[in-house]
Amino acid sequence: ALVSHDHKKVDLLAWANYNRDTLRRFRLVATATTGRLLKEKVGIDVETVLSGPHGGDVQIAAQVGSRGVDAVFFFVDPLTAQPHDPDIQALMRVCNVHNIPLATNLATADLIIAGLMTAEWKEPVRDEALARSE
Repeated sequence: ALVSHDHKKVDLLAWANYNRDTLRRFRLVATATTGRLLKEKVGIDVETVLSGPHGGDVQIAAQVGSRGVDAVFFFVDPLTAQPHDPDIQALMRVCNVHNIPLATNLATADLIIAGLMTAEWKEPVRDEALARSE
């Protein structure tokens, strides 16, 4: 999934353009404005949901919860308050609950995309013996 706050859209578009060949190998979903810009400026096929403030972040969270998303690239603007912050926090929480890789900045996005290029990520098997010792 690809999501971006308004002040980070240029960064997301530049990153997506650089990684477009890798991104094309995956089913992509994005919030409305981000998805439209990715189609127009980068030329990649993206399924869109509502814009973030209108429920798009929650729609993506639902896809994460149902295992329809393998990674979330959410370029966050940490310096601007967002009126739909509870929805953003819900998306991040669902990623953490379901152990879905979540990039909120360029450095983390680069690490995740490098991993996707080199190997298929899979959730580690939980060792019950170790879990009992927690």
